[in-house]
Amino acid sequence: MFQIQTPPRNPQPTYLPIPLHHRRRHRISAALTTTTNNNQTIQSLCKKGQLKQAIQLITHEQNPTQHTYELLIQSCARQKSLIDAFKVHKNLNDNGFDEDPFLATKLIDMYFELGSIEHARQVFEEITQKTIYVWNAFFRALSLSGNGEEVLRLYRKMNEIGIPSDRFTYTYALKACVVSEASSFLWRGKEIHAHVLRHGYEGHVHVMTTLVDMYAKYGYVENADFVFSSMPVKNVVSWSAMIACFAKNGRPFQALQLFQKMMLESGEMLPTSVTMVSVLQACAALAALEQGKLIHGYILRKGLDSILPVMSALLTMYARCGEIDLAQNVFNKMEKRDTVSWNSLISGYGIHGLGSEALQIFQEMVSNGVSPSPITFVSVLGACSHSGLVDEGKLLFNSIKQYGIHPSVEHYACMVDLLGRANRLDEAAKVISDMRDEPGPKVWGSLLGSCRIHCNVELAERASKWLFELEPTNAGNFVLLADIYAEAKMWGGVKRVKKLLEARGLQKVSGCCWIEIKRKIYSLTSVDELNPQIEQIHALVVTLSKEIRDIGYVPETKAVLYDLEIEEKERIVLGHSEKLAVAFGLINCSKGETIRITKNLRLCEDCHSFTKFISKFTNREIMVRDINRFHHFRDGECSCRDYW
Repeated sequence: MFQIQTPPRNPQPTYLPIPLHHRRRHRISAALTTTTNNNQTIQSLCKKGQLKQAIQLITHEQNPTQHTYELLIQSCARQKSLIDAFKVHKNLNDNGFDEDPFLATKLIDMYFELGSIEHARQVFEEITQKTIYVWNAFFRALSLSGNGEEVLRLYRKMNEIGIPSDRFTYTYALKACVVSEASSFLWRGKEIHAHVLRHGYEGHVHVMTTLVDMYAKYGYVENADFVFSSMPVKNVVSWSAMIACFAKNGRPFQALQLFQKMMLESGEMLPTSVTMVSVLQACAALAALEQGKLIHGYILRKGLDSILPVMSALLTMYARCGEIDLAQNVFNKMEKRDTVSWNSLISGYGIHGLGSEALQIFQEMVSNGVSPSPITFVSVLGACSHSGLVDEGKLLFNSIKQYGIHPSVEHYACMVDLLGRANRLDEAAKVISDMRDEPGPKVWGSLLGSCRIHCNVELAERASKWLFELEPTNAGNFVLLADIYAEAKMWGGVKRVKKLLEARGLQKVSGCCWIEIKRKIYSLTSVDELNPQIEQIHALVVTLSKEIRDIGYVPETKAVLYDLEIEEKERIVLGHSEKLAVAFGLINCSKGETIRITKNLRLCEDCHSFTKFISKFTNREIMVRDINRFHHFRDGECSCRDYW
């Protein structure tokens, strides 16, 4: 997306033929010829990679040219030699090129490539002829090195002293908003957006694409979509940026729709590896296996199967679509593997509840000399948690520091979840009290989730107190506490939580399920009346619930947050979106085909029990991925062994 912009070079001096009968002029001509030859020799040495020899010559050259220094600077960057860079820089200054804007941009680029942003800053601060090219070069170095706040400070200063911005300036300033972590930088991005419109740069594809990235980073999907839709010209980077925006902000369905539109409307414009990664992420989010297989075929046809990020995303797609064996096959065929590849496979086994296998992959990773990252431990600890491997998880947690990694809040959250799921809530609480860092919402959220599983009111109230302060707008925490009160039949507590929700203007997240049938994705919610088959779906759910009672099904209604008669509670749980998705799958899937469902929330106890009995009654394999893990239902049993 980013292009290096440099000012035009100073014109090279032109030397005219000098009459030979003038001896003085002849000597000057000879000197100039020698200088020209020396410059050409230095330039030739640079092109051949012989930097040391070139530097030796430049120290004796009396009239080096701008182009000679340009090649020397580029050679220092290519050979990653900071020591030689200092020598060239000093020689350049000694020969009077310290105020050359063109070479200043080259020096800034060189120091950035060599990882010395301080020396790039020194070049920027010392040059008095600060053209827009010099500002842009420094903005680029700062933004790509993560110093977004400094870019925005200098951008404001540049505006104050009256230097007009160009498309590169706007691009780098917006990029600074993207790389910055503080959410307060969003308003700066909006301010720059206004500048872009005011100065007529809304037609520049690079500027507008970076705007899409900026809004996507802060989750402003509608703003990003508006910018994208208003772009007069779009390139593959623009399309990819918007697809990524949808995929990374919980809009996987729109991501796939936009990808299909891109393939239809963009003519000969082919998606890149970056595009494919985002599309695979969308397929993974929806468990759209058939769509994912089509993308896999495209990747093979276009030769993208040698690109590591693509293959890691493909591996993750298969794992999150329930096909861990296919994920393993992708991993086995990868010519190169990095930490992300190993992490993806470990995480895949983890969400399938295959903790022992995830631990084995972790050991293979270490044996192969691949250093685990902090994310590796999050993945493998999560795998232990889903499988109840408490002792193994504790040993793993205690080994983190051996790999030079300081345990983070995420690692402590995994430990709390591991112990809490195993009903070792006192140990989980002690882990929190022993933390040196502030626990934060992830840690307290893990404890509250465990209290929900084991109905521990006392600890739940303690965790909720912190969560209500740390995440005042997260309705899920309030709902979890209300669930715990409801299960304990503490209806006064349920009413208090509901009043808090109303007072803060919060609403419970509605349950939603997705199911792929014949390469099309369908969504189902408990209040969805738009589905043309909705009456048939509801009727089938009622019929099935009656028939499976004969083989042992008993509705579990503790998730209902109302003090109602049992029959009314049973009617409410029958309308849950996962039951509707199961019925929709039975109606529309081919005989014997596995029904694959994705849910945006944790699977409730009644739907879990219902689906187990349905798998036996209909002799169908049903696969449900909730927000935490996979459930493979077959012949009345679930792969989670009722531990989730």
